[in-house]
Amino acid sequence: MMDGWVGRKQWRLLLVAVGWMAFAVPLLGQGMAASTKLLAYDVAAIRPNKSGGGMMRMMMSPDGYSVTNVSLKMLMENAYNLKTDNLISGLPGWADSAHFDIEAKMDGDAVAALKKMSPEEGMEERRLMAQSLLADRFQLKVHHESKELPRYALVVAKGGFKLKEADPNDKYTNGLKGPDGLSHAGWTRISDRDFTAQAISISNMVYFLSRKLHREVVDKTGLTGKYDIKLNWAPNENPGAVIPGERQDATAAVTDSGPSIFAALQEQLGLKLESTKGPVDTIVVDHVELPSEN
Repeated sequence: MMDGWVGRKQWRLLLVAVGWMAFAVPLLGQGMAASTKLLAYDVAAIRPNKSGGGMMRMMMSPDGYSVTNVSLKMLMENAYNLKTDNLISGLPGWADSAHFDIEAKMDGDAVAALKKMSPEEGMEERRLMAQSLLADRFQLKVHHESKELPRYALVVAKGGFKLKEADPNDKYTNGLKGPDGLSHAGWTRISDRDFTAQAISISNMVYFLSRKLHREVVDKTGLTGKYDIKLNWAPNENPGAVIPGERQDATAAVTDSGPSIFAALQEQLGLKLESTKGPVDTIVVDHVELPSEN
């Protein structure tokens, strides 16, 4: 729940379902304790993907975890809830350049245990299961370090927010469709110039912005609903270069083809990014190995 998705040129288009597809879902913080004993995948097959580009996918199903054409670095960013792509140190070069396909399945007891959890508890457990899988198959050993780094705070702009509240009864018949061919509340589509989503929380928008801007974004909006969102901006290879309050006013940042993402947030959604600093969790790799193919 995709950024590691948007920030990488080989990504073409990513469809994500909140709470189902792992890559775009903003997983829970490191401080949340697992609600049950750690579950694990019963079987897991890992194979190198040598396609050389194209669509990448990370998806969760009720009984499994499916990955296509994804690097170890991206797997770690997802499993450890790292919102930007510069928070891991100590990885060998292949961890970013080599890509893998993974198919992992749970047994019936694990599926039943997850069904008894709240969505938040279930997602936390899934994150821990992914960490366990990486530790087992990649022999991954890490430790955490907190660093004081620049961040953005997402706030409601002067004049109020312009987000459209999602209709809980909307089936999104003509909306975004996922790999299963069906449309659901929670689907998100991302490209280098637009973000479209149906019935998502602000936390999902914050996760996308962190990935897009290569800097952690924290939610200070106070908004707790679900929203249908359409955001369009001018493509920019280095969007983090326009920093409100540091180089120029965000609302003035435009190009010949449209507004910067900072200006677009204010004009289209009534939201604003403000520069700040704060503690950011980083991962230091102590040991890692290439996995065997099985």
